Amino acid sequence: MSTMRQTVSAPFRISLAILFLSLLALAAAPRGRAQNAPQPPQPQQPDQTAPDAGGPGADSGVIALPRKKDKPDDAPPPAPAAPKIKNPEGMPSVSLRIEVPEVNVDVGVLIEKNGQFVPNLKPGNFRVYEDGVEQKISGFKRVEAPITALLLCEFAATSYYSINDMRNAAFAFAQQLRPQDYVAMMTFDMRTQIVSDFTQDKRQLYESINSLRIPAFRETNLFDALYEGLDRLDRIEGHKYIFLIASGRDTFSKLTLDKILKKVKATHDVTIFTFSTGGAVRAMTEGRGGFRGQMREMDNLQADNEMKTFASLTGGRWYSPRFVGELPDDFREINESIRSKYLLTYHPTNAKQDGTYRKLRVELVDPEGQPLRIQDEKQKPLKYDVIARDGYKAKQEVE
Repeated sequence: MSTMRQTVSAPFRISLAILFLSLLALAAAPRGRAQNAPQPPQPQQPDQTAPDAGGPGADSGVIALPRKKDKPDDAPPPAPAAPKIKNPEGMPSVSLRIEVPEVNVDVGVLIEKNGQFVPNLKPGNFRVYEDGVEQKISGFKRVEAPITALLLCEFAATSYYSINDMRNAAFAFAQQLRPQDYVAMMTFDMRTQIVSDFTQDKRQLYESINSLRIPAFRETNLFDALYEGLDRLDRIEGHKYIFLIASGRDTFSKLTLDKILKKVKATHDVTIFTFSTGGAVRAMTEGRGGFRGQMREMDNLQADNEMKTFASLTGGRWYSPRFVGELPDDFREINESIRSKYLLTYHPTNAKQDGTYRKLRVELVDPEGQPLRIQDEKQKPLKYDVIARDGYKAKQEVE
């Protein structure tokens, strides 16, 4: 049997190939659509990076952050540039610091006989030496210095007139005081009593004087009281004054007149001014009373002589006022003599601030450089005292 072969033409084979490719395309179409389908939205993770200019760190949408200004609107204008100072050629830059120490010296010039102040001195009359080296005086003026004084009052049951005179004199003394003065008050009869310690309060002194009403004893231990007063002032540095207001009689002291005079002579830096009480009564009774009156007058003369001696030995003065109106002038005269001082200023040649003690010496000279001579109205020479501190301690430089 013969085999029959079917012969397929070329166009037919091409048609089959196109059909086969179309079937392949249809089979692949659903998979492509599945792959191209939109995916469901995924939750967005928060941004963990820190913002540049603040604000929340989580995602809260688009945030517009303002840009910081380089300079605020109210910023002050810049300071002008410092001028440039050029040193001369060849001169390096240096810094200069100068400290010039200054020394002030209070100087009192008093007549030795009566303690009066010597006025009208000129800067050329003074020579100041520091550790033996003469210094150049750069400042000079006259000033009034404060005082340190003891008011020593007799408060005994002798007579009403003596107590009244004592109180008037004490009040006149208190009225002449200055705010910087230091004053103490002590009374005596047969024993001493400190009525007011050293103070600058004038009211306290007034109250102390006003409290002296009724004395306790008739005895007047003047010598013992003056000795104790000198002992108390000896503990205080500088120049001091005693204003002794008393009758001048001593009736019951343990010390004798010779011993108290020896004490007064040996005491330094103390000037005594004495005021005798009972002057008005004595003026009215002088020359009366026969022998008894004469004995009383002898006692008064002896008392006056003692008061004069206490004052003269220390460069002070004795007063015997008979009227209250005399007291202001008497104390004004005393103030002018003890308060007036010369203030000298100089820059020491030894400018080291090493805390050492420098000794001072002040001398008075005439225009020719010789020791100054002072004379009274009768052309008699007068001795004088130059009162000034012995030295000072230089400042200690702090490192």
